[in-house]
Amino acid sequence: MIDDLAAMLADRRVVALTGAGCSTESGIPDYRGPGATTPRRPPIQYREFMDRPDGRRRYWARAVLGWPRIRDATPNPAHRALAGLERRGALAGLITQNVDGLHGAAGSRRVVELHGALALVRCTGCGARTPRADLQRRLLDANPGWLEVGDRAAAAAPDGDAQLPDDAVAGFVVVACEACGGVLKPDVVFFGENVPRDTTDAAWALFDRAEVLLVVGSSLTVFSGYRFVRRAAERGVPVAIVNRGPTRGDDAAQVRVDGLAGEVLPALAAALGGPRPDITR
Repeated sequence: MIDDLAAMLADRRVVALTGAGCSTESGIPDYRGPGATTPRRPPIQYREFMDRPDGRRRYWARAVLGWPRIRDATPNPAHRALAGLERRGALAGLITQNVDGLHGAAGSRRVVELHGALALVRCTGCGARTPRADLQRRLLDANPGWLEVGDRAAAAAPDGDAQLPDDAVAGFVVVACEACGGVLKPDVVFFGENVPRDTTDAAWALFDRAEVLLVVGSSLTVFSGYRFVRRAAERGVPVAIVNRGPTRGDDAAQVRVDGLAGEVLPALAAALGGPRPDITR
């Protein structure tokens, strides 16, 4: 199947669409992959975060515990293989549903982060953006000993979240924007929130360059990713999928490889004629 995949991609302009399965080998949990566990609580919804102070308190109490896993994660062989393919001109760029920043850390240059980036925080009042690391320090200063609470009670969850009982978050203190006192929100697209228009435009502009769409590590359950596969099928653009387990787009795929992205993509890079990326870095 690697040979079939390489033959499909060779001498064609490839755009990649990546999902959570591209980052699970970096230690970041996903929602739906074969190794995922059913969340005890669904992910935060946009309106819940914006309209309910208790929703924001619960989110930030858990996010303080989940952020170090995102902050300390490093690119895995899948990220490095995609960056290497771009350097060699075999990949025009990638659209990612991930919010962990690992594609950029691996050296990918043309990346559209469809759902934003957890490394930034945006004020919903004045629009100011600040580093997530700065907010982490402020939240820990306002909640002494919170990391110790997490060590006893929390379990890792996707997207920098953590599972934590409701009774553990009741006294958590949420801080406001230092510039205007507004509500601070991670600079990511929550469930129930629309992808910003400029991000969507950038993603479609990159997609329009594709002679092949390569899907990596996404079940395509979320429409914001699946729509690219649907558009590819409408236009007759070939689709290749690398994923563990079935996806919503399997019927549209000309080539389907069931496997770990960190194993398949380095092998693909080698089959396309380049050196196999160093997986020990």
